[in-house]
Amino acid sequence: MLGRPGLLIPVQSHDLVEVCRHALGGSGCLARAVPGFQLRIQQLQMAQAVAEALTDSATVVIEAGTGIGKTFAYLVPALCSGRKVVLSTGTKTLQDQLFYRDLPLVAKALERPLHAALLKGRANYLCRYRLAAAAEEGRFDNAKQAAAFGELYDWSRITSSGDLTEAPLALNDPGLLGRATATADNCLGQQCPAYATCFLMEARRRAQEADVVVVNHHLLMADWAVRRGGFGEVLPAADAYVLDEAHQLAETAARFFGRSVSSRQLKDLARDTRLQQLREAPDSPALTGAAEDLQQAMRVLRLALGQGARRGAWAEVSSRPGVLQALQIQLAALQSLHTVLGPLVQRGKGLESCWRRAAEIAGTLQRFLAPEEEAGYVPWWETGAASFTLHLTPLDITATFHDRMAEHPAAWIFTSATLAVGGRFDHYVAQLGLGQPRTLQVESPFDYARNALLYVPTGLPLPNAHDYQARYLETVLQVLRASGGRAFLLFTSHQALDNAVRFLAERLPYPLLVQGQLSQNQLLQRFRDLGDAVLLGAQSFWEGVDVRGDALSCVMIDRLPFAAPSEPVQQARVDALRRRNANPFVDLQLPQAVIALRQGVGRLIRDSLDRGVLVIGDNRLVSRSYGRVFLRSLPPIPLTRRIGDVQAFFGEYSSVTVKEPS
Repeated sequence: MLGRPGLLIPVQSHDLVEVCRHALGGSGCLARAVPGFQLRIQQLQMAQAVAEALTDSATVVIEAGTGIGKTFAYLVPALCSGRKVVLSTGTKTLQDQLFYRDLPLVAKALERPLHAALLKGRANYLCRYRLAAAAEEGRFDNAKQAAAFGELYDWSRITSSGDLTEAPLALNDPGLLGRATATADNCLGQQCPAYATCFLMEARRRAQEADVVVVNHHLLMADWAVRRGGFGEVLPAADAYVLDEAHQLAETAARFFGRSVSSRQLKDLARDTRLQQLREAPDSPALTGAAEDLQQAMRVLRLALGQGARRGAWAEVSSRPGVLQALQIQLAALQSLHTVLGPLVQRGKGLESCWRRAAEIAGTLQRFLAPEEEAGYVPWWETGAASFTLHLTPLDITATFHDRMAEHPAAWIFTSATLAVGGRFDHYVAQLGLGQPRTLQVESPFDYARNALLYVPTGLPLPNAHDYQARYLETVLQVLRASGGRAFLLFTSHQALDNAVRFLAERLPYPLLVQGQLSQNQLLQRFRDLGDAVLLGAQSFWEGVDVRGDALSCVMIDRLPFAAPSEPVQQARVDALRRRNANPFVDLQLPQAVIALRQGVGRLIRDSLDRGVLVIGDNRLVSRSYGRVFLRSLPPIPLTRRIGDVQAFFGEYSSVTVKEPS
């Protein structure tokens, strides 16, 4: 038995299952403590699976449809198990929601003590040492940045957490962020003069002592990388790991299991070298010259990669005149800086850190001179307006992910609303190397058959036709006339989004909101407040967005979200599957697209009272044999090809007129 309330002791599987049934039942403690709480059989099923995995130290993969209340379904058994648990989410926003809202609510309802800690990556915490060093240097890019730095410096004197989400200003300026935070490259660790009062170290100490630690996937992967590199640990050892929004794990892991060099790393190294020269080697002016050469080489390499924001396979640019030459100039500048720093490393830990970083970055850059030797990795590049990053991304993370999990023997719970394809978990399990885990698919309790409608318009050409988007947007106008606005328009590319903005701006009588105009939270709040707005978004609005009620009554998706064939890592994985005589469409491209579509569809119905129409403009959903895989993976929404059914669904809104362009 559990003993008295609040006593954390391990329990047997059947006991923990009974505790969950009681807590989540119609007259249980959650029903008494949470307004509007309802008994959900699906939630109990999930809680039972989590409870059994916790007591057996097993691995379980659970797909929990929208509305199940999966957070409560894993929090109740986790808090009652008496085990140390790491909870990992997909984003920092969900991380904060879990720590500040859901955990305290469930712990209070269960009448159990909550000893929890919130832990984020180092870029989320103020670094006292770097802040003081930047103030001492007194060099800023412009007056606005200097003023913002002064405001941040004043806040540093009163904050108790150093968490930058609590700062009085948003750190949108990378130059300001670099002066206020440390990275894994430039952190001095225990050698830092401010180590005793370090906000990050204090957060890690609290995590070591807590029973429940809330992190995000980026931090979990960073912990694995740090441990494997022999640099200690970020997270405490745990008895159980619950990974929410687990559909994001493969992509996150691929980034952390690879290597990269960015213009920001090079710029930070140059700036830190100048700073440490002032602090620790004022009699060595050659350091300043070497740092300036490093930055100049960085500018040359950025120019050689071409203008604008782009990305592609390394082979596409490495053969261009000037690119390899610019890379060699960059490498030479790093090696020169490393040489100048060598005799000075005994002067201080700051100089020693710069010396080490120069060698590490040079080592990674060297690999791009002979990328054909990097078996198992995809070399690629991307540029921003004035920045660049060179990446080496693993082709396959299966073995690496499996090995990292094996180093942390514990219960592992993977959960999300979108993990299965056609009712099967094969793709998800295979890409993470999970072996033969327990699996559970729990359907949403929402009544999609009564409250939703799927409209696939007739007469539209295939998405690769030259006139597809123009004709699709005409259909969009018809639907918006019926819905009275109140819609999300989701696009698979930013170009398609931009075209839609130009087309709709002159024709809609409803407020038009566009991704990038404001922050995502600000856009969503404005969307809710307006009540009849139309919001256009690309990738970041396909998942994690929660708008309930009449303000969102229609979600429109332009095409099935197959990854772009020009995306370098995707293309390399397709080629690798072909070399193994596998079917890349069936084994990779189709499962990825199904899960991505399900994320977008999940924006429509967020509450049992929600009603809405889902529009998918891509006729391949019904005209191609693989369309059945998509349809089997979606909620049971009635399908129509008739605009009249959409108009009938919305009824009173169908008389709203759409203005003609001026």
